[in-house]
Amino acid sequence: MAEETHWEGVENTIEDPEEERVIFKALDSFLQYAKITHFNCTHQRRQAFYALPEAHWRRLAAPPFNYLETLDKVDEAIDSNADLGKAIVKAGLPAFLRVQQTTPGQEHVLPPQWAGQAKYQDVEKARSTIRQFYRDWSAEGARERDACYSPVIKTLLDERSRRQAPDQQQQQQLPPRLKVLVPGAGLGRLVFELCRNGFEAEGNEISYHQLLASSYILNFCPAVGHHSIYPWVHTFSNHRSRANHLRGYPVPDIHCAAELTRAEQDNGFIGSMGMVAADFLCLYSDKDHAETYDAVASVFFLDTAPNLIRYLETIHHCLKPGGLLINNGPLLWHFENNAPGSRDADGDTDTTGIADPGSFELTDDEVMALVEQVGFVIERRETDCHAPYIHDTESMLSTTYRSSFWVARKPETCLKET
Repeated sequence: MAEETHWEGVENTIEDPEEERVIFKALDSFLQYAKITHFNCTHQRRQAFYALPEAHWRRLAAPPFNYLETLDKVDEAIDSNADLGKAIVKAGLPAFLRVQQTTPGQEHVLPPQWAGQAKYQDVEKARSTIRQFYRDWSAEGARERDACYSPVIKTLLDERSRRQAPDQQQQQQLPPRLKVLVPGAGLGRLVFELCRNGFEAEGNEISYHQLLASSYILNFCPAVGHHSIYPWVHTFSNHRSRANHLRGYPVPDIHCAAELTRAEQDNGFIGSMGMVAADFLCLYSDKDHAETYDAVASVFFLDTAPNLIRYLETIHHCLKPGGLLINNGPLLWHFENNAPGSRDADGDTDTTGIADPGSFELTDDEVMALVEQVGFVIERRETDCHAPYIHDTESMLSTTYRSSFWVARKPETCLKET
């Protein structure tokens, strides 16, 4: 079986005071999730409830409404979500503490100077990360994963078969080990699936919320269904029934180590996987990453670019000649209303996309024209692909992307990059 490796990178980041601040605020935000969410979701609603005329709140407190019981159940759901957040911190915290040894049986704790430092935006990222477990690590999220990940995986499997000579297939030799980069890897499910299918998968992610969560689920979570998450409890709008509002989902749907063992036994081989914490442009545009990867799998990633030209140039730079860029996603340009380097609601500088100032937005047709200008050859394109994203199928409100799926190849012979 492929060697199990935990996400590393502490030594290169912890000495940077700004990086240390971001890391510990991310950890603290998972711990503060329960307190902030209880206040926003139930405490304020109880206050508003008792501000009603007594006859009205008494009617709503009785069957069939049982509104106060609903708030109690929401509190329980928030606590269950918070248990996952605490597990993420418990697994991730030791990697970032300079003093690694503790008394036997004693758990690592957040350094006091960082306790309570997370701000509202940090806690919102923790909440969003917990909700994303529905998409990437629940059985019910398989529909979303199939829509977004399966076309990418199938394209890579076809490419691997194309590169394996017919005589090698007849001799049942192992297929070529294609090296695939997954920028914006999030909670790591696509990286895991590529590994399970025999690819050398490298995920890249800048968000420590996502990195901490993916590290926990890939390396430390002890069993299938170890946690229950309640992704819909944060809002009280557009629910057809209270049962749906309070619906929980067991996560994860698989145990990663067990699944990789099973895949190796069934197929005779598996790939490898790793996660790298870095700004995509800063890391992959350097000389060490030139012509390194057989493919780049871009899923819901390109629209995070403030400057798409730089993204595409970096991908072109790190692909081997003949390598593939496989894209699936919408164009929700993340910087449309928030220029890189601007300050967020808490007054902090937004560090997403730190490698490049300036921003612009293109249409899908314009993106395709730019892809060709950068030097790719478009081999396949599909539009209007149904792509739900953390979609409550029972909600009275439906928001689904019509994503663009396309495959572009770096020519075997191209001008030498300078």
